Amino acid sequence: MNLSQDHSREPVQLLKHGPIAEICIDNPPVNALSQPVRQGLLTCLTAAEKDHEIQAVIITCNGRTFIAGADISEFGKLLLEPHLPDVLDQLDRCTKPIVAALFGTVLGGGFEVALSCHYRVALPQTKLGLPEVTLGLIPGAGGTQLLPRLAGAEMALEMITSGKPQTALQLFDHGVIDVLLEQGSLSVTKQAIEFALQIVKAGKGARRVSQMIIDTASCPNDLFDQWRTKLAKKARGQKAPQYCINAIENALLVPFEEGKKREREMFIKCLESSQSRAMRHAFFAERSAAKLPPAYNHLEHADLLPIQQVAVIGAGTMGGGIAICFANAGISVQLLEMSEDNLARGLAAIRTRFEQALKRGLITQQQLDKRMSLIVGTCNYEDLNTVDLVVEAAFETIAVKQQIFSTLDRVCKAEAILATNTSYLDINKIAKSTSRTHKVIGMHFFSPANIMKLLEVVYAADTDEQSVKTVMALGKKLGKVSVAVGVCYGFVGNRMYACYGREANMLLLEGASPQQIDTAMKNWGMAMGPLAVNDMSGIDIGYKARQENPPVTPDPLYFRAADLMVEAGRLGQKTAAGFYRYDTQTKKLQVDDAVLPMFAEEALKLGVIQRDDISEQEIQHRLIFSLINEGATILSEGIATRASDIDAIWLNGYGFPRHLGGPMCYADEIGLDKVVAGIKTYQQQGNGLYWQTAPLLETLLLSGGKLAQQ
Repeated sequence: MNLSQDHSREPVQLLKHGPIAEICIDNPPVNALSQPVRQGLLTCLTAAEKDHEIQAVIITCNGRTFIAGADISEFGKLLLEPHLPDVLDQLDRCTKPIVAALFGTVLGGGFEVALSCHYRVALPQTKLGLPEVTLGLIPGAGGTQLLPRLAGAEMALEMITSGKPQTALQLFDHGVIDVLLEQGSLSVTKQAIEFALQIVKAGKGARRVSQMIIDTASCPNDLFDQWRTKLAKKARGQKAPQYCINAIENALLVPFEEGKKREREMFIKCLESSQSRAMRHAFFAERSAAKLPPAYNHLEHADLLPIQQVAVIGAGTMGGGIAICFANAGISVQLLEMSEDNLARGLAAIRTRFEQALKRGLITQQQLDKRMSLIVGTCNYEDLNTVDLVVEAAFETIAVKQQIFSTLDRVCKAEAILATNTSYLDINKIAKSTSRTHKVIGMHFFSPANIMKLLEVVYAADTDEQSVKTVMALGKKLGKVSVAVGVCYGFVGNRMYACYGREANMLLLEGASPQQIDTAMKNWGMAMGPLAVNDMSGIDIGYKARQENPPVTPDPLYFRAADLMVEAGRLGQKTAAGFYRYDTQTKKLQVDDAVLPMFAEEALKLGVIQRDDISEQEIQHRLIFSLINEGATILSEGIATRASDIDAIWLNGYGFPRHLGGPMCYADEIGLDKVVAGIKTYQQQGNGLYWQTAPLLETLLLSGGKLAQQ
């Protein structure tokens, strides 16, 4: 086989294998579709088309993956020619058969390249998808027109509106993949060449996907309306999923070129929308979160501590969830409880959670057995003498945690990292109960720990760089969005949530009902209202935290509505009554007007005037503006080092709508002038104790700066 030797630095090369041309992309690390790659594809394709010796073309990639998508460095910039739709149009129209050789991760524009080729061969576990909707976009280079022609309308709707990839093995049955390649025998390139030679020998020629006819007879008449209704609920408030449906429907209704034209128009409309700007901000915020604060970034190649064995203190709901996180990542866990009964209950609860995952098809029986074998229970601290890391998940009481850390300091090896899962408490005080303050850190998981993506990594005053970097890297291994933050009451997320919850509580005293507040926030875009969330997590948790850490300036109004619930034994779902009432069997929420007289009576005692003119907009602004204001203060104090970190925390830990980008991003979108004016209005209404405009907001308002860029 005569392989031409061209060692130039071009990201795309044309190589010849007898009658087969190979267009090889080499653009590390993921062969992204940058302008030089697009130009290279076009140039090589033109050359192959003109070469009379060439009878077929294969498109391959060097490295670990086929084209994994667009070049993110081009996001938000004016794209240089050639544009991807033009390149793909040339692929589609090529008179010589083109084979895409797929492996690794084939996403977005990379999948559209593959769909524009005439044939596709792939390794079985190759992941293919069109994730543009997760950035508030629709596929913009023919994806919505090509995929339905190969896979059918229903599969196209499933993949494009969710953005979730499918494996080549799954898509083989839907006609997207022509041949599944063998792993480990011949290379992907050699197998693709053999397939191309077979096509040439059989005289099959080019097979344009754009000219395929979609089987409309198999589509239910109301298919697209069903999807519109479903996504109006599932992706509430998001525009891109609805545009995806419209574009796919066009593939059935209009000729290919017209459908592609309409797709591009909708893509541009999405690209210019505030929702896409917000979702792209969210994408970059999560990537930036992995970068450490300057104080922990001066030793770029500091050695990480290898984490092979961990211990978790406490086998309750949180401790069990944390243990599952580590077992899922293949890390062995010592789970410590003080009594055999509590330990047995904790291990049984963990097994139940794994069995639920098994029933849902998320894991296999073999994986369940393996993960359970990694979790070993103990009631003896001395058994923790070899672990590399301990995560304490005990009662939220400073004295209890100090006692635990003192014991851990005695029994654990000198280099072991001691982490606390505290939600509010001062980690500096906890660290002082040890002789290794430099090895004490916060690992604040969010409940349920094995599901929620956020991990706040809280560095204390003495925490060393190795510990911070090790825990951040560990968070990534656990599949978390890890954000490094400093120590203060509640850190970043819960400190801000306290302001959000404070306003909800104030509004209850002022005359708003729980359902009025929760409905307003759901209409605004939150997945759940704050009071329903409080009932679900347990109203007593915040109550105990406030008892342990009372406000510096005591205020009888501060969370008084929640305190009333706890004092009345209404702790939320666990007692079948909180701000709402719950069916003891189904846990279904029921409005309970019995709480309203309790709030009215307390308001009378405290001199709070109840009113019936509280609007939905006032509820929304008071809760969201309190978040923005506190976030700006946290940023000024250096507790968070980037505004985007705050957004990453709220997107992944508190259900902030992704299409709004996070509280800092949202503030810029609606205008800081509107936020500051709202804060001053609420201050004048008599809430001056809490509504003090963050100086950073005032500064940015004067300078015309953006909060999310801080």
